[in-house]
Formats: sequence, C-alpha cells, structure tokens
Amino acid sequence: MKFGKRLKQHVQETLPGWRNMYLNYKDLKKLVKLISECGKSEAAFVYLLNNEIDKFNLFFMEQEEDFVIRHKELQQRIKRVKEGEPSSGEYEEEMSRIRKDIVDFHGEMVLLVNYSNINYTGMAKILKKYDKRTGGLLRLPFIQKVLEQPFFTTDLISKLVKECETTIDELFPMVVVEEEMKESTAITMAGEGIFRNTVAALMTMKEIRKGSSTQSHFSLPALNLPDTELIRSFQFNAPIPII
Repeated sequence: MKFGKRLKQHVQETLPGWRNMYLNYKDLKKLVKLISECGKSEAAFVYLLNNEIDKFNLFFMEQEEDFVIRHKELQQRIKRVKEGEPSSGEYEEEMSRIRKDIVDFHGEMVLLVNYSNINYTGMAKILKKYDKRTGGLLRLPFIQKVLEQPFFTTDLISKLVKECETTIDELFPMVVVEEEMKESTAITMAGEGIFRNTVAALMTMKEIRKGSSTQSHFSLPALNLPDTELIRSFQFNAPIPII
C-alpha cells in the first residue's frame, strides 16, 4: 500500500482529537506536482512544510507536557493507595482503576511516539518526491532541520513508556496482565478503546517501516515483528522498537 493511503488509514484509526494533527501529505503531493509541471516557485512548498513542522511541534509538546503531569498523578495515586489502609475490597477496586488508567496512559504514549515516527517518515517521503520531480536539493538540509525539532525528539516520552511498563510489572502479577489482555482483546473486537487505536498504530508503523529496496539513510529502521508478536509485545508491555 502506498504511503498516502496508509497514512489516511492510520489517521482514520487514531484518536479523534488527533486526526487534524498529522502531515497534510495530500496537499504537499499536489503542490509538488504543480511545481514540477507548471514551474511554480518552491517557496510555497517550503512555507507549507514549515507550517506542518510548527503544527507537529505544538501538538507534540502539548501532549508531552500533559503526559508528564499525568505520570506524576498516577505515581501519587499509587503512593496513596500503598500508604493507606483501605479494606481489601476498596484496595482491589482502586488498584483495578489504576491498572486500567496505566494501560490507557501507556497506549496514548505509544501513539505519540508513532505520531513522531509517521510524520517524520511522511516528511522524508515528500521531500524525496520533491527532489526527484523537480531536480531540487531540499531533502538533505530539510531533514537535518527536522531531526532537531521537538516532535522528533521522543527521548522523554520513551522514558515515560519504560517507567510505565516497569510500574505495571512491579504492581500487577502476570495473571492480572493476562486478564487485562482478555478484556482488551474483547474491547478491540468491539472497535473501542485506546488498545484498539494503539494496536492499529503499531500495525501501520510496521507496514510503513518494513524493509524494502527503497530504504535509505533517511528511513527509520525496519520494524519486522510478525503481527501476532507485535500485538503480544504491546499486551505484555514488552519493549517494542518504535524508534
């Protein structure tokens, strides 16, 4: 499947509030065609690219800030439960709520890392198309600029993902995680929940980053896990090579 169609599918499958925040690949592609066929100035193309980068950065930094706050709140909730002396029933109910919130939180952070990956990949592809169609030399300097942007720098989010996974491993035994898997799978089949959006994002990223003859040093490394292993990795909070 071509990147434009794959991106459109991913946007349809992601969280509703995120759908307008992805690369406007369709308009950029149309502009490349106009420039190559009608001799239009590349200034409009560069202007649109810079606007897209500003959009990515603003959205990514807002989400990142929100995730930092939510991570602290979750840690405080866990601390309060541990330090308090609730009855067995109250403790289990609160821990069940915390478990669900952590799983959802983890899923949203994985979605944000994929947001970075997909938009970077789209930038690299449209710049490659521009250089090929127009004979220009925009890709190298522009990608070097992109690599320095906040939306591409996912170190903090990746760190929070790992801390979230560690918290799940420490607080919840495998039998509980397995129960959560069953619940999540049922939700997925019903077409609801963060789990479904996250798995869809991972599958999209796997397709975009599969090894091919068109890979270059501008490409993200291939993600070659089998479909079942990819979902299983997410369900068990195992490391997923999303960067």
